[in-house]
Amino acid sequence: MIDKVRQLKQKMRGEASAHRARQPNAEYLSRQIFQQLVTLPEYTHACTLMLYIDVRAEVHTRWFLPTAWDQQKRVVVPYCENGQIELFWLKSLDELAPGTMGVLEPKRELRHDDSRGITPVELDLVVTPGLAFDRNGSRLGYGKGYYDKFLHQLRDDATKLAICFECQMFPEIPVLPHDVRMDMVVTERAIYTAGGVLLHCEE
Repeated sequence: MIDKVRQLKQKMRGEASAHRARQPNAEYLSRQIFQQLVTLPEYTHACTLMLYIDVRAEVHTRWFLPTAWDQQKRVVVPYCENGQIELFWLKSLDELAPGTMGVLEPKRELRHDDSRGITPVELDLVVTPGLAFDRNGSRLGYGKGYYDKFLHQLRDDATKLAICFECQMFPEIPVLPHDVRMDMVVTERAIYTAGGVLLHCEE
């Protein structure tokens, strides 16, 4: 059974990746997604926000960093080291440099500054990437399990929020026991929770 779920997930990864790669107007739609995100009380009340740095065809995020800083958010970015996600308190785009596969990451010489290290329990809101999601918050990641291990370390009251294009939404994502469900999924068209659609934007 587990092997069948894994095979199905791998098939869906290919489909979701293709959908995302064909998405036109990604920059415009990314801005629409964030226009919805900033209206949420979970964002308004968050002091410490984790925001991934986009790569390839992901929802664009780096343009939003100055806005979060202007709103007095403590912005934390993830990076991968020794097979797990680590956290860095980012204060400037100048502190980023291309890392593994060209992904922007905190510069190596800054990572060991104790004043800039953040633990998962300090996060109020975690903006999470993924290849596909469903309306119940189930997430299809990239297959390495880094985020699932990381998300298990959050406080119970921290909000796990995914952002994706509507074309990445699937009717149902298969899950395994270790998979972590999102509290919300925000697209350019809607905000989804386990209870259904909070907001639907008319085109």
